[in-house]
Amino acid sequence: MDSYKTPLGEIKITVIGHASLLIEWNGKYIYSDPYSEAGDFSGREKADLILITHNHYDHYDESAWSKIVTDKTLFVVSQDVGKVSDRYVVLKNGESYSYEGLMIHAVHAYNVNRRNDAGELFHPKGVGNGYILDFGGFRLYIAGDTEPIPEMRHVTNIDIAFLPKNLPYTMTDEEFVQVANTIRPKYLYPIHYFEIDVAKLIGMLDTGITMIVNNK
Repeated sequence: MDSYKTPLGEIKITVIGHASLLIEWNGKYIYSDPYSEAGDFSGREKADLILITHNHYDHYDESAWSKIVTDKTLFVVSQDVGKVSDRYVVLKNGESYSYEGLMIHAVHAYNVNRRNDAGELFHPKGVGNGYILDFGGFRLYIAGDTEPIPEMRHVTNIDIAFLPKNLPYTMTDEEFVQVANTIRPKYLYPIHYFEIDVAKLIGMLDTGITMIVNNK
C-alpha cells in the first residue's frame, strides 16, 4: 500500500493484481476492475465506488464485485457494460461525473493495431474507458486496455498513472515506455502484465518518473 497526499485528503493505493486496484480515500473504498483471479475479495473492505473500464471478463467480473458490493455501492461503468445494479452511472468517452467532490473523467482506451483471430480489434474505439480521477488537482490516470493513441496527448498533469503492459491485448515494453514518457506521471504503476523486466523499463524511462511494482 502506498500513500499520497492530495488537496482532497490522503489516498492509499493497493494494486491487487492484474488491472484490479483499490483506492482508500476519506473512509471510502474505491475499486477499479475487481477480478477474482487477481485476488480474494471475500475479506476485503466493502466498496463505496466501483469503476469498470469495459466488459471483458477480466475487468467485468461479477463473482469478484459481488463480494464487496452493498446496496449503497455506486458503479461507474463504460457504455458496453450498462446496468449492473440500481446504482450506476454510464460514462462515454469525454464525459465526467462528480462523486463527493472527486471528479471522474472517462477517456479513450482502444486498440489501433491488435486484433483477434477474426480480424476484429480487441478493444474498438469508443467502447471502453480509461479514467482520470481528479482529487482537487492531484490526478490519477487509469488507462484501461489500450495501445498508444492520439488522445493521450490530452492526458496531462498526471501525478500517478496505471498503464497496461501485455501482448497481444495492450502494449509492448516500448509502447508502455513511450506512453509514460509522453504523459510524464510522477509515479508509474505497470498493471495487466504477465511478465515484467523492471530494470529494462526503468532504464528506458525519462528522469522524473518513479516506477512502482509489486505494490500490495
